[in-house]
Amino acid sequence: MNIMPGLESTASALAAEKVRLDVIGQNIANAHTTKGPDGKPYSRQMVSFETKLMEIGTNSDGSKKMGTGVSVKSITSDQKSGPLVYNPGHPDADEKGMVRLPNVNLTHEMVDMIAASRSYEANLEVVRTAKQMAQNALRIGR
Repeated sequence: MNIMPGLESTASALAAEKVRLDVIGQNIANAHTTKGPDGKPYSRQMVSFETKLMEIGTNSDGSKKMGTGVSVKSITSDQKSGPLVYNPGHPDADEKGMVRLPNVNLTHEMVDMIAASRSYEANLEVVRTAKQMAQNALRIGR
């Protein structure tokens, strides 16, 4: 018997938000990368989540007990092109002195990072509360 139901879904949410934070960090780190291995500017990565159905145990009659969680559905590249800026001294400038920058907006990435951090913190609080509830339940019989 699982005395802390729901922790599986919270754990999956924590793992998904960690991936989201990693991708946001990668976007910020490459905000000025004008030439990647493919010769093009860095393209912003986006994380998509999806709900998943998980087996979390068995009922007393032997049937499967199911719960929900979240998982990373995909990490995709943003297809929008970045801005063109005039910088004739840049090594990646074309014959007109224009440089294509990555399509990463630092303000947008920071807002996404704050939202992901808050979501991660909220899920951690769920874990802490479940732990306190389990400890209090164990003290009832004393």
